[in-house]
Amino acid sequence: MDGAERKRGVRARQEPQAPRSTMKDGKVKEDTVPDRVTLKKEIGLLSACTIIIGNIIGSGIFISPKGVLEHSGSVGLALVVWVLGGGIAALGSLCYAELGVTIPKSGGDYSYVTEIFGGLVGFLLLWSAVLIMYPTTLAVIALTFSNYVLQPAFPNCVPPYMATRMLSATCIIFLTWVNCSSVRLATRIQDIFTVGKLLALGLIIAVGLLQIYKGNYEGLTPQIAFEFYKTPSVGQIALAFLQASFAFSGWNFLNYVTEEVVDPRRNLPRAIYISIPLVTFVYTLTNIAYFSSMSPEELLSSNAVAVTFGEKLLGMFSTIMPISVALSTFGGINGYLFTSSRLCFSGAREGHLPSLLAMIHCKSCTPIPALLVCCTATIVIMCIGETHNLINYVSFINYLSYGVTIAGLLYYRWKKPNLYRPIKVSLLVPVCYLLFWALLLGFSLHSEPVVCGVGLVIMLTGVPVYFLGVHWKDKPKCIYDFIEWATYLGQRVFFVVFPHIDPTETATPTEWTDKSSITSKASGPV
Repeated sequence: MDGAERKRGVRARQEPQAPRSTMKDGKVKEDTVPDRVTLKKEIGLLSACTIIIGNIIGSGIFISPKGVLEHSGSVGLALVVWVLGGGIAALGSLCYAELGVTIPKSGGDYSYVTEIFGGLVGFLLLWSAVLIMYPTTLAVIALTFSNYVLQPAFPNCVPPYMATRMLSATCIIFLTWVNCSSVRLATRIQDIFTVGKLLALGLIIAVGLLQIYKGNYEGLTPQIAFEFYKTPSVGQIALAFLQASFAFSGWNFLNYVTEEVVDPRRNLPRAIYISIPLVTFVYTLTNIAYFSSMSPEELLSSNAVAVTFGEKLLGMFSTIMPISVALSTFGGINGYLFTSSRLCFSGAREGHLPSLLAMIHCKSCTPIPALLVCCTATIVIMCIGETHNLINYVSFINYLSYGVTIAGLLYYRWKKPNLYRPIKVSLLVPVCYLLFWALLLGFSLHSEPVVCGVGLVIMLTGVPVYFLGVHWKDKPKCIYDFIEWATYLGQRVFFVVFPHIDPTETATPTEWTDKSSITSKASGPV
């Protein structure tokens, strides 16, 4: 797991020669290989917005309204929870915007925590994310996709186990191939399917507003909306926020691909400022549409709210809803593959994962080894079966990583007060987020101690792995020889090399943004 040992530095970093071919006139030409092999900056503002929106809008908004209503106890409070859930996501995204432009590295939470708190804490986040969190989330989304696609063929029963697994694996393998082939193609798919998601939600909103126009809004009047069919406890309200937060998860995913964003210091915060309010607005209107057409009892009895909504109001066009959910999850799989592979790439670059994962293809400039690891881990997790139980365990780790990262922002402010920050949010923003985060985790620990405990155990299993694989430098020579051989073989098979490094993009922040150093240089002798 050591990323930069001298023993394998020469051969592992040697670039494969460009293949040659002979033309008709006898001249030799070389196949096109870029002069500078590096991650391509092909994510503009539009694609940046679609990455955030596409990762947030998965299957959650089509299913989660049931859980929010169940725990909140009334329609009115459920709508308040959805709006505040978007507000909390906005607070977190503002903090990540500051971190993203201050520490302009791909890898998101992992890169920031590693920079601020050191290797061990960063490795624990990386370990839990690569081992369980993202493969499990990808497996669940893929299974949701296959269930909705196969449901019309099995209208009176659950689709067969093997059929759903085979279709899910096919979908994951296909999208892995797309992401290996081209960053541009992957982002175009993300753009198209994000537009499709918004159109599906737009259809729900339009039908709901039509119902309101016809006078079907009795359930939304304050007198009825805040009529509690059960009185929720503080713990139940916290669980309602957790359900809404699940539907908003993914707001930090653009930070995983910072180095591929065009002008990230401008486009990263702009994409966040556009995407989070838009998703909050769409989610709120979607829930208003649900409640304008369905009673709380109907909504609570449904396992797929959007499908029930379509069956009730769209008649012969009701099949649009399951198709929309399937397309939404397809785009979600693509977004998760795109971003989670960059996490593996960043971890390998820091020396926390095998160095082969830090290499990119000579022509397409995509991290093929990292993508294949994500694909393989997802298929293995999917074949294990109990993915929904694993999701419960890793949700705790997910929220724990958010809090640790934003706490790191406050610590970094104290540790390096003179550091130049293109964006500097008010201290109230991270403090308010951390208060809400602590409240949610506290009630989660109280209500589900076993689930949270297992999540912590999964994360802490990375401690011995870190000290054996990363911290221990004097390993036997045979281990280094094997790693060197495996890395060289991987380079030859996948035609990958280490990307060229631009010093201005990879220098640590203190080397080029510390105001005090700039001032001292400017005030020196001319």
